[in-house]
Amino acid sequence: MISRVKLRIMQKLLLISFLLAITGCSDKSNPESLVVYTSRQPQLIEPLFEQYTKETGIKIVLLSGDAQQLLERINSEGETTAADLFITVDAGVLWQAAEKGILAQVDSELLDRRIPNYLRDPDNQWFGLSKRLRTIVVNDIGLIESPETYEDLSSEKWKNRLCLRTSQKVYNQSLIASLISNIGEDQAIKVVRGWVNNLSTKVFSSDTLALKAVQAGQCDATIVNSYYLGRLLVDDEGTNLNLVWANQGSTGVHVNISGGGLVRYSKKSEAAINLLEWLTSEWAQEKYAYLNLEYPVVQGTKIHPILESWGSFKEDDLNAKLLGALQRDAVLLARKTNYD
Repeated sequence: MISRVKLRIMQKLLLISFLLAITGCSDKSNPESLVVYTSRQPQLIEPLFEQYTKETGIKIVLLSGDAQQLLERINSEGETTAADLFITVDAGVLWQAAEKGILAQVDSELLDRRIPNYLRDPDNQWFGLSKRLRTIVVNDIGLIESPETYEDLSSEKWKNRLCLRTSQKVYNQSLIASLISNIGEDQAIKVVRGWVNNLSTKVFSSDTLALKAVQAGQCDATIVNSYYLGRLLVDDEGTNLNLVWANQGSTGVHVNISGGGLVRYSKKSEAAINLLEWLTSEWAQEKYAYLNLEYPVVQGTKIHPILESWGSFKEDDLNAKLLGALQRDAVLLARKTNYD
């Protein structure tokens, strides 16, 4: 028969063992906080992280800034970095992060199942979280014939009728990279040179400025990320603008991504992967894309009514990794063609 003293000692030992088990589990898979380095605008991602904290109790510490500066920071910090996840807004930047050895390979059946192959790194070092479609927008007033492809905008009929954002911005570098992959460098040079010859004015610093030039009749067409037009429409502007899904008879419209990956130096990798997986959940996907009028990567997710009004379309299923791998070639091509 066990004495009361021995029983109390055994109970205390069991309690201590239980508390230690909980503490050990908490340290490994349920830390008090995770640190995310991101170049995505804070207002587009903070609401999601606030919800994640409500659901899990894990606080998300956000460090926002320029993508290249964040990459260099992680690189210089090395094993001392606080970063657990890196989230950014272009496949080319994600490719750079992988090339620099900043990201770790992630083994996740959930991410593999939810995210299509062409929207993630073949080695699973980064994953798309939303789709950013770069396509043609025209001024409908008095327009007899709309362009159907990126290549159409290089033809002489569009002389002095085209506006473009600068090639120094990564979105256009990724678009040119896709052209190089899809039609070859020689043809891509002809297309981009044709764009330059057809410009009605100097290149713009932003997609919004290019859209407003088309809206004002300064030019008849431009190439932008679709959500920029969506933003104007939400504000009841740009009603004379019409979106054209490019290259529907061939490669499909150009697809870029925002996305993220696990920082290889993370001390909380299991919890960080859990957060990455949560960002592909139904609620998170809808919210993540909805806030910026982007398209979710997970099929069947509800989209913004403005996106619904644009209808269905064929996507270019070129693997997003190539947008980074060919980025240097794209920059050189832009220089060759005097695309500023």
